Amino acid sequence: MIHRSWMRSQGFGSDVFDGRPVIGIATSASELAPCNVHLTRVAEAVKRGVWQAGGFPLAFPTMATGETLMRPTAMLYRNLMAMEVEELIRANPLDGVVLLSGCDKTTPAMLMGAASVDLPAVMVTGGPMLNGKFRGADVGSGTHVWKFEEELKAGRMSQEECFFAEGCMARSNGHCMTMGTASTMACLAEALGMQLPGSATWPAVDARRFETAQAAGQRIVAMVEEQLRPSSILTREAFENAIRVNAAIGGSTNAIIHLLALAGRVGVPLQMSDFDALGRDVPTLVNLMPSGKFLMEDFCYAGGLPVVVRRLAEAGLLHPGTVTVTGKSLADNVSDAQCWNDEVITPVTEPFQPTGSGTAVLTGNLAPDGAVIKQSAASPDLLTHTGPALVFDTAEDYHRVADDPDLDVTADTVLVIRGAGPKGYPGMPEVANVPLPAKLLKNGVTDLVRICDGRMSGTGYGTVVLHVSPESAAGGPLALVRTGDRITLDTPGRSLTLHVSDEELVARRAAWSAPESPYVSGYTWLYTHHVTQANQGADFDFLHGSRGPGVPRDSH
Repeated sequence: MIHRSWMRSQGFGSDVFDGRPVIGIATSASELAPCNVHLTRVAEAVKRGVWQAGGFPLAFPTMATGETLMRPTAMLYRNLMAMEVEELIRANPLDGVVLLSGCDKTTPAMLMGAASVDLPAVMVTGGPMLNGKFRGADVGSGTHVWKFEEELKAGRMSQEECFFAEGCMARSNGHCMTMGTASTMACLAEALGMQLPGSATWPAVDARRFETAQAAGQRIVAMVEEQLRPSSILTREAFENAIRVNAAIGGSTNAIIHLLALAGRVGVPLQMSDFDALGRDVPTLVNLMPSGKFLMEDFCYAGGLPVVVRRLAEAGLLHPGTVTVTGKSLADNVSDAQCWNDEVITPVTEPFQPTGSGTAVLTGNLAPDGAVIKQSAASPDLLTHTGPALVFDTAEDYHRVADDPDLDVTADTVLVIRGAGPKGYPGMPEVANVPLPAKLLKNGVTDLVRICDGRMSGTGYGTVVLHVSPESAAGGPLALVRTGDRITLDTPGRSLTLHVSDEELVARRAAWSAPESPYVSGYTWLYTHHVTQANQGADFDFLHGSRGPGVPRDSH
């Protein structure tokens, strides 16, 4: 009686307490996260669907880890959001949950939290922005930020032009409309089977985005009745499908971190090397920025992810029988998918980029536990390169001298940025694709090999080696590199080599000491003490495995 009476203070009639499924709607709407701000309206559409299907919808807020404003990086708080989502679902009397996400880290955080509870759950991502338009051409939010910054540094664009352009890149609600991390994770949620087919790509302001949300509200009620849980969907085969789809769409390298973390939550064995092994025979089919020229609106109208999935399945590159939130198999969901623009979504036989052009995983004495490079966004002539290192302990150290005309740097230089890993920054920020030195840009140099233990925005591009593991702050070999050391990047050979003798490295290690952490309390202290390395998903070591819905001690 006491619980019902408090709920009735909101105006609910007694008939909603008749035993119907209680559906939580977890929304990360926040004005501090522009990509997620419209999710309040999306939640209303979900509610319509839940009511229609005979459920009782109750929306509740979660934090929003927006990459746009959070400092030092939203990645620092992905695990905190996952913990919050998990505990909110477990603590409240819910039978199922709809997850509303948008910006980069909100999608994996919500999936991680829901997987750890293992109640029936369906993801609804908020959708991409409309295509950016500047001077009669399409521009991509995120991707063109880096391009315009380079143009400004090179003196080919004025500050006033940049001010005008920034309003052209982000002209509607939604997340980045390039194949950045937000778009990638929306597509991978669909490929995993956790999102309704075709729903990853509808623009945020398209009416069909809200139709999709309403359909998700209807479907979650049936999932409760069927007891279709994430543990039945997130299988090893589903993760293999997601890895191959990521290769086919030219997806973000950040997907590796998030899929590794999610797999850890459901106890599925997954390693960084799987991304290389499974992606080598997959061509890039989707011609989208930053690797190509189109944007998410174009991808949507060309047929969206169902076309990619159907083409990969018909080529024998996917496990077609994996279960999805529809209750049907992945292949059944896309059996009638049609492509309306083969330039945007190319056929497998005539791909946008050939097999093996996706993300490569490197190992070697500079990255014993692995590093990654997005080949489709790199300069082909730099994928095999040897040059002298120019080392900076922090990205900020580099930025302070990047415009110095006397900086000792050439087109052969290998920029090394360290101190950007999970523990070192902390939070593993997207600082790896630092802009090129101004003196090189003015001389027409457009790319440089960069190596970092941090991440790169999915909207970024360039020959950038990321996620070097172990990181420098944890004593990885990156901590021992000195300016002038020669480094070889051999992407075809999948190796990253520091040309320094083992004896010299032993001597350098003896003289090295771990940086002292300034954090003695609070969440950041917890993070730095318990976060795993990039090759393990940068999740907390105490959150591996599903804990289930639990049984409250006071169940009356």
